[in-house]
Amino acid sequence: MSHSIPQKLEQFQRLLEIMTELRAKCPWDKEQTFESLRTLTIEETYELADAIIKNDKAEIRKELGDILLHIVFYSQMGSETDEFDIYDVCKGLCEKLIYRHPHIFADVEANNSEVVMQNWETLKLKEKGGNKSVLSGVPNSLPALIKAHRIQDKARSVGFDWEHREQVWNKVQEEINEFKVEVAAMDKDKMEAEFGDLLFSLINAARLYEINPENALERTNRKFINRFNYLESKTISVGKDLKEMSLAEMDEIWDEAKKEEREPLTP
Repeated sequence: MSHSIPQKLEQFQRLLEIMTELRAKCPWDKEQTFESLRTLTIEETYELADAIIKNDKAEIRKELGDILLHIVFYSQMGSETDEFDIYDVCKGLCEKLIYRHPHIFADVEANNSEVVMQNWETLKLKEKGGNKSVLSGVPNSLPALIKAHRIQDKARSVGFDWEHREQVWNKVQEEINEFKVEVAAMDKDKMEAEFGDLLFSLINAARLYEINPENALERTNRKFINRFNYLESKTISVGKDLKEMSLAEMDEIWDEAKKEEREPLTP
């Protein structure tokens, strides 16, 4: 399925006209503010992420529409106070994309994605009103796992990284040992700090081996859910209660669940 640019622009104009009318006439839409929409936008973003994990193309299309609605909604509210509108949003984005892709729109050479990302981060620092430091562009509100990966990626873009990725395993082992020391001492505060260091080093290892840690963990989450649901269903079907079963009995059914898995649970 492919549509021409005029067809796409026709539907985008239709969306803008609908949004203008909703904002003027719908009681709920009229009441909304940037702050009231913020949590809904976060929810819609996670729903899009879920659809992508499921590789459900129809659901992805639907959720992209919801995200686009929010972009248009914020832009409409911005236009009502003459601060910005969808024109400014699109214009700013176009200019940023052109500026940050000099290997496409200028005479800079970049033959691989690594160089492209290094150029991207360098140009961000040079932009007027842009980030003042390499890590200042990482949002504080990001979930910790994703934030750690992004921090490491940013540092890598300016050359702060292991010379050889195999070196990371010494760091992982070092953090495991330091965590075990605090476990033995049962110092909860230091245990938490060292466990954080251990997680950070494992996320670093994932990055170096081109594994997305968020996807990897979600894959394991879903695998555990599927197996636990099997355990629960099997237990109920034979008239038992999980609380009354021994760990050995549950492990036996858990192994059955593992055998029942026909295809890998890919994100």
